[in-house]
Amino acid sequence: MSFDFTVAIPTYNGENRLSKVLERLQIQQGVEQLIWEIIIVDNNSTDGTAKLIQEYQTNCKSDIPLRYSFEREQGLAFARNRAIIEAHGELVGFLDDDNLPALDWVISAYKFGQDYPKAGIYSSQIHGLFEFEPSENLKPILFYLAINERGYKPLLYEPSKKGFPPGAGLVVRPHVWKAHVPERLFLVGRVGSSMLAGEDSEAMLYIHKAGWEIWYNPAMVIEHIIPQWRLEKKYLISLMRGIGLSRFHLRMLLLKSWQRPFAFFAYLIKDVFKLLSYYIRYRTILENDIVVSCERERLFATLISPFYVWEVRISNYLKIHR
Repeated sequence: MSFDFTVAIPTYNGENRLSKVLERLQIQQGVEQLIWEIIIVDNNSTDGTAKLIQEYQTNCKSDIPLRYSFEREQGLAFARNRAIIEAHGELVGFLDDDNLPALDWVISAYKFGQDYPKAGIYSSQIHGLFEFEPSENLKPILFYLAINERGYKPLLYEPSKKGFPPGAGLVVRPHVWKAHVPERLFLVGRVGSSMLAGEDSEAMLYIHKAGWEIWYNPAMVIEHIIPQWRLEKKYLISLMRGIGLSRFHLRMLLLKSWQRPFAFFAYLIKDVFKLLSYYIRYRTILENDIVVSCERERLFATLISPFYVWEVRISNYLKIHR
């Protein structure tokens, strides 16, 4: 059976978060003429996620199909790929298990896909739903927490200038993903000791290089639940480190093969200069200002990212050839 739309929710230990998301999906408006489904992709959870979904499937009175899929290999990239494989919809909309979609999110996502046929992937407008209101000094870096507020008009992304949208609330055309995104991305998400983030950006890069457009659709609105611990210095520093460490790999993907050796040295010189300039400018408050500390961590991680990426590649190679 062919579906118009699939909502895919990758989750790891989401037992205490999924109910709110499912409740929002069950009361979506304007979808009476759509044939759509929901897939929960359990990324090897150790809590009661599977049992929760089983209870929903048994007791829920909604006529929207709710399917459960299990992905053993840890990492958001693997969970997203599993969703693409399992989905029946001509469009797949990704929600994280802490994303609360507006009541018209599904229909807005579907309509945009019909109106913009060259969009291989497009993103939502995402607002932060904070457990406690963040302090004013944190506001310059809050967009790193998958908050995406780029106005109220559709926006075409230019990756070399504006980067990529966050992975939460993305809608993709599964045939485009299958045709152009490798089954195994290099950036798989934060798993175990790996701090490499940017798995969504890597997938979008492949789609962009294949000639498909990437858009921001402000009509698709999401609230991203952000608990207090995600505003703490330890978490933010770790987040910025992961963003920086993935930078080299994403930079190189944007370039042609012959450009990469020259770009390596150009970026290295530029990153050294930026880090030194930043340190000189803010050296007196580096340890006391959380935003300055986070930005310093991102710049430092960006500087060492080529060497970190090479280390990961060598480690992966040795694992395969043992």
